[in-house]
Amino acid sequence: MSNNKFQIEQQETNEANIIYISGDLDLSVAPQLRSVLEQVVNQTDKLLVLNLKALKYIDSTGIGIIISVLKIRDEAKVSFYVREIPASIKRLFDLTGISEFLKEGTENVL
Repeated sequence: MSNNKFQIEQQETNEANIIYISGDLDLSVAPQLRSVLEQVVNQTDKLLVLNLKALKYIDSTGIGIIISVLKIRDEAKVSFYVREIPASIKRLFDLTGISEFLKEGTENVL
């Protein structure tokens, strides 16, 4: 693909687990993201926030991971937020229909 190296950073606060994703999220790095999310997705005592500010590219595998997290958090009735979605990624989310299920924001909490 390109030279936008994929990186994940985690931040834990009293209220939330925040995952910062940067670079290209595609099939080749999906296992890394799944591994990180598996550690926090079922923590029902905290919000889960995915910050996409530095995400440059996402493929269907990455979208599938987000949908999986949405389902897990929805079934557990705990919050999952996506913050700072780049315009190009937001457009893709709109086209695929995922946008209507994403909660954006949480500035008032974090």
